[in-house]
Amino acid sequence: MKKLLLLVFMIIMASAFGQEKMKIVAGSLGVLKDQTEVNVEVKFENVLFMKENITEAQYLENRKKQVLENPKRGEEAWKKWIEEWENYKKEYYADYFAKGLNKAYKNISFKKDGSAKYTLLVETNWVFPGWHAGLTAMTAEITGKIKLVETNNPSAVLAEVKLEKFDKFTQNREFVMEYGRIAAAYESAGKYLGKEIKKSLK
Repeated sequence: MKKLLLLVFMIIMASAFGQEKMKIVAGSLGVLKDQTEVNVEVKFENVLFMKENITEAQYLENRKKQVLENPKRGEEAWKKWIEEWENYKKEYYADYFAKGLNKAYKNISFKKDGSAKYTLLVETNWVFPGWHAGLTAMTAEITGKIKLVETNNPSAVLAEVKLEKFDKFTQNREFVMEYGRIAAAYESAGKYLGKEIKKSLK
């Protein structure tokens, strides 16, 4: 009985803790009522990394050193890694965020570079890329804001959602790589935000 009560308590605490990782702090998502399409955009600029809050340049310098020092990898591996890193920043993070949204709420089409009236804008402030070690792994964490803005007037913020070390698990084919785990975090954030949108539009 004690074990059952402990399990129930842990589930409740985990649920409450999870809710604090994504929280609507201003406005309402209800403005999306009657919308059939919403743009998505991910900003990945001046982001801090790791527990030490290092810059992206410092993080990449450390990562390059690790790759080049690995006898099984080397210069070609680093060239591929940094190329994918830039691709994910410029394109794929937004794609994964939209993918999560579209999985969770199917009455609206979420996509990049559309002509929709509203845009969901992710402003990323901090990232912990997680790690992968064979059978075990740690998910990436993201801190930042998701703003619902008018596409033609981004200063008009209609709702704001806070992400605080958001780390809900979703896997993808590149999960063993840092950029893959970060992409998974964006997809998961999209899924949870899609659920919030669904609740707001009932």
